[in-house]
Amino acid sequence: MNLRFWLFPTLLAVVACVAPCAQAQTRVGEAVVIQNEVVRVAASTTPINVGDSMLRDETVRTGADSAARFVMADSTNLSLGPSATLKLDRTVFNDEHSYRDVAIRMTTGAFRFVTGHSEKTAYKITTPLATIGVRGTTLDILSQRGRSVVVLQDGAASVCTTSRQCVQLTQPGDTAVIVSAGGKVSITKANTPPWTFAANCAASAGLCSVNQYAGASPTITPAVNDDGMLCGR
Repeated sequence: MNLRFWLFPTLLAVVACVAPCAQAQTRVGEAVVIQNEVVRVAASTTPINVGDSMLRDETVRTGADSAARFVMADSTNLSLGPSATLKLDRTVFNDEHSYRDVAIRMTTGAFRFVTGHSEKTAYKITTPLATIGVRGTTLDILSQRGRSVVVLQDGAASVCTTSRQCVQLTQPGDTAVIVSAGGKVSITKANTPPWTFAANCAASAGLCSVNQYAGASPTITPAVNDDGMLCGR
């Protein structure tokens, strides 16, 4: 066989394989606050630093006494408290600065979620016990073993169990508490939150600020000199 005729289709196959692999590493946001140990979890763990990309379909984890905030391409702000694990299950872009479909799984820990510029129906947030639909919202979310707490800070949200029991959060302070016990999952609504993300905000500078994707000023604890802007990297 002529070697040139064998090599050419082989090289084409390699290029065709590499393109989807590169595409799978789509940048969907950026780390703007990193305190202590924050890692991305794959076959191995790698540290995340201020300015690093948040990638499609990745899992992020904070250590004890650690925290992080990410700004996504549509200006959604995601804050994580200590010992938290978050997975971007799905991100489908509508255009450069909005999503048609974004699914975020908050597996364990404390979170604050502030919606960005995408249509509110594009967002789907889940914990192991609940599914959360948002309508222009700031939410505090706590995911623990056998318990999830969702506190509305602004906007409105619908919180449902996996068996489709739902409550509507419409006023600041409205809270959904989902509990799994004895093989049954129940949901209750309260007007006085048993918990909020506020303590994490007080403990970490910049953790609960809200930035637009094009105008976020990355900060780190301890502080470093970093004048880079999100759109300038």
